Amino acid sequence: MPAATDAGPLKILHVFRAPLGGLFRHVLDLARGQAERGHEVGIFCDSTTGGARADEVFAELGPRLSLGVTRVPMSRYPSLTDARAQISAIGSRRRAAPQVVHAHGSKGGVYARLPALLSPGRRYMTAYTPHGGSFNYKPGSTEHRIYMGVERLLEPATDMFLFESAFIAGRFQACTGHLPRTDHRIVLNGISEAEFAPIDHASATFDLVYLGELRSAKGVDTLIQSLALLKTSGGLSPRVLIVGSGPDEALLKQMTVDNGVAEQCVFEPPGPIRAALAKARVMAIPSRAESLPYVILEAAAAAQPLIATDVGGIKEIYGPRHAPRLIPPNDPTILADAISRTLAMPEAARRAEATDLANYVRANFCLDTMIDGVLDAYRSTLARRFG
Repeated sequence: MPAATDAGPLKILHVFRAPLGGLFRHVLDLARGQAERGHEVGIFCDSTTGGARADEVFAELGPRLSLGVTRVPMSRYPSLTDARAQISAIGSRRRAAPQVVHAHGSKGGVYARLPALLSPGRRYMTAYTPHGGSFNYKPGSTEHRIYMGVERLLEPATDMFLFESAFIAGRFQACTGHLPRTDHRIVLNGISEAEFAPIDHASATFDLVYLGELRSAKGVDTLIQSLALLKTSGGLSPRVLIVGSGPDEALLKQMTVDNGVAEQCVFEPPGPIRAALAKARVMAIPSRAESLPYVILEAAAAAQPLIATDVGGIKEIYGPRHAPRLIPPNDPTILADAISRTLAMPEAARRAEATDLANYVRANFCLDTMIDGVLDAYRSTLARRFG
């Protein structure tokens, strides 16, 4: 291993479960940026999720990652698959011989940190970015208490906690009873300069667009209920594009029928976010739980008018000027009112509001700052551990 203070290339292995959603976007941005800066990078993740999009991404990015991409079956919940995946993770780490093992998400945290817990003399450092994961999973439940017990157990094997929002740092403290006892930093998610190009809505045929997973935590049912309220009490029938996939897709489609709004709603599979944003004048994200969602960051940067709930780290994205516009989750009446007011705003006023938020995001959520901040954290920890 090079000296810990050496500014030369690092060998970095990213470990996570599903190549989906914001966590996947975060890892890809880090891996790509680290490789571009001359570091040797590898990825270890699940082979059963992600579909064609993950295959395409890895086909494009894989040749740039000198430590390769290793994919094995992993389960979302604890199962016998974990033992086989853990053995594969240990083998992948031995072959890559990284200086840094960076775990992402709760399952990645187990795969990367459990072997480290049992190897106090290890010659690599562990970094851990929790994202939302188990910290947002059924707070107060027996499952949540078990997951938090696992987090406390693995904390001694974690050399650096890298929180991507102040919200998740606060959740860690609230759920475990303390701030991390080892090094920890908040390094905000960042997006690239190209993503600040404003969306052109000249060809928009929908009033609203939702982008994200189709599952309970995302609150799409609240959106559907709000559409029914607008139709019955306000005589409004906005057209809505729902872009995503997930376990509740069939249930939500049936819900649009049961609520009499099926003719207003079009479901599409996941695709490029900017293409979806261009199809609708306003984006609505009615989530019940979030971390620091990329879908909000990307839409805000692109000056897309937004309606969002005050959950997770969304308030950090909005900043003090725009945070008062956020609405509480789980309230179809309030969401219906927000939709009505936003669609009634003059186009110029909506655009000015969205542009002001884009300027705030540009000043506070820079991709290069995120990549360099994570690398700086690695080097600081390596210097402390091995220097």
